[in-house]
Amino acid sequence: MKRWESTRAARLAVFSWIARYNTKRRHSANGQLSPLVYEQQAASLELAA
Repeated sequence: MKRWESTRAARLAVFSWIARYNTKRRHSANGQLSPLVYEQQAASLELAA
């Protein structure tokens, strides 16, 4: 089990993980795009339609 030195350190670790997971992680269901890029493309397609 991982232990952090402080509550602040734990919060920063969680925030860093969430930011990476939500913006950089690629997934086959998204055509190997990150969720951020996929959402940006989807938004631009909706605006074009």
